[in-house]
Amino acid sequence: MDGLSRRKMLMAGGALGAFTALGVAPANARSLWTWAPGSSVAGSGAGIDPQWVWDEEADPVVAAVLERGEVAAVNARLATWTRNDQPVPTGLPAELRDFMEHARQLPPWADRAKLEAAATFNKGRGFYLNLLNGVGGGMLSTAIPREARSVYHSKGGADMEDRVAKTSLLGFAIGALDAYRPDGDVIVQAVKTRMVHAAVRHLLPQSPAWPRISDGQKTPISQADIMVTWHSLATYAMQKMLEWKINVTPAESAAYLHVWQVSVHMLGVHDEYIPATWDAAEAQSKQVLDPVLASTREGVELTDILLGQLAEQTSPGGIDRPLVDALARYLVGDRVADLDAIPEERFWLKTIKLVWPPLVAFREGLLPLPLVPPLAWTIDEAIRQYILWFLTKGRGATISLPDTNRPGTG
Repeated sequence: MDGLSRRKMLMAGGALGAFTALGVAPANARSLWTWAPGSSVAGSGAGIDPQWVWDEEADPVVAAVLERGEVAAVNARLATWTRNDQPVPTGLPAELRDFMEHARQLPPWADRAKLEAAATFNKGRGFYLNLLNGVGGGMLSTAIPREARSVYHSKGGADMEDRVAKTSLLGFAIGALDAYRPDGDVIVQAVKTRMVHAAVRHLLPQSPAWPRISDGQKTPISQADIMVTWHSLATYAMQKMLEWKINVTPAESAAYLHVWQVSVHMLGVHDEYIPATWDAAEAQSKQVLDPVLASTREGVELTDILLGQLAEQTSPGGIDRPLVDALARYLVGDRVADLDAIPEERFWLKTIKLVWPPLVAFREGLLPLPLVPPLAWTIDEAIRQYILWFLTKGRGATISLPDTNRPGTG
């Protein structure tokens, strides 16, 4: 990849590239990064705070596409790229094709056997993982101020059904049985998502809302921000599965971690920020995710939209929003639910707390059917309907570069 050497990319990126390479934080930097790079998959690193590291490879290339007005033409070509084994589409700007060729390569530490084991685990635990990554991760994301504001004020925030569909594509791909096989698409979706992040980094600081929502950042979606999102999905899901006493073997746990390690590398995160073990992930999550959770106007509004959409699709017997609100509160707990302004539906919350443990025990083969309360199947059906809605949302959707911010935001 001679045309995309680190030196040339930094020169092309100008001030942003220098900022990224040197890790120089502004005077109003709000965090002190202490997580040790020795706990990462790289095993070492400079220890630079990832809050001040972005994507020195993707950012200048995608910015140039936007500045030249090539987004529509590029999106038309990207739409034809759908499988891991497909060549990068022809007709793209040369520097973009070079970047994509480089970005699609798996890291040398990727373990094919573990990726296959993760695919099998994802298939067997899809009921739980879709619930946790979809509803649980969604509610966590709206309680992460930077993520909620970036989503709300970018182009996708104006059409949340489309936004959910496109966001889901990467999640579907990671959890698919053929995820990293030639006929899978996780590599394609990850590279496209990486480019969307770069586009948002270029566009969002131009929004009239940016001075109000920037939270001290010069540029949104830092590597720290991506890892915060990673923990709201991978680390959170593993925590909840263990809390629910779901049988996860050490090999399955390691495989599930590995597919998320590889996937976040494919999003452009430096290896020194990717936890090597679940213990390391827990430690990093406590430092980067737990302290940043807060309520925002944007997060509350997005929560209401998301739960409203979910209630429309998952209403068994006419039971709609109260059950959905209670399920969301149960999944993320009172602290996050309060930050998201999720109503406290006491009857349904009490019911879920009562029936969920035996329902899980039945699914795990630990409890016979007669001991599962009848009302548990109302909850079960609501979740099934949610999963069906969640899994079909991405049909016909394709990840594409935005060319503007949310209309009328300020």
